[in-house]
Amino acid sequence: MSRKAVVISAVDQHIAQRMLLRRLMLGMSQTDLAKKCGISFQQIQKYESAGNRIPASRLFDISQAMETSVAFFFMGLPGNFPPETKANRSSRVSEPDKNDPLAKNESLQLIKLYWNLPTDDQRAMVMKMLQTLNGATNTSETDK
Repeated sequence: MSRKAVVISAVDQHIAQRMLLRRLMLGMSQTDLAKKCGISFQQIQKYESAGNRIPASRLFDISQAMETSVAFFFMGLPGNFPPETKANRSSRVSEPDKNDPLAKNESLQLIKLYWNLPTDDQRAMVMKMLQTLNGATNTSETDK
């Protein structure tokens, strides 16, 4: 009996990238995620590299382990958008934008360090410093 080869689509690759992004944002290892999901870390590696397609029930388990919604993994994909936004979106999945700050490891490190600060006051001070360095004149709710 021959086994049918599974073709990994651009959507599968996108979901794998979002899974990796979320895990890095949380500072979670592949081993930790695997333990929470009851699978091997090798399987997590295969999911994150898009070597294996993620079944729906497993994606649900992963979303629970990473404390996010299943919808998080689909964000950024073309879909059912209002007509006024459909015209501005590509009808196919594209390569990640190299200029997208969220695609850079440095951004993930910054987010992780920010959320690891022990108090809201410290996060507010960091936000205010960043706004000052960037010459921001408007204030956000974090300043209140």
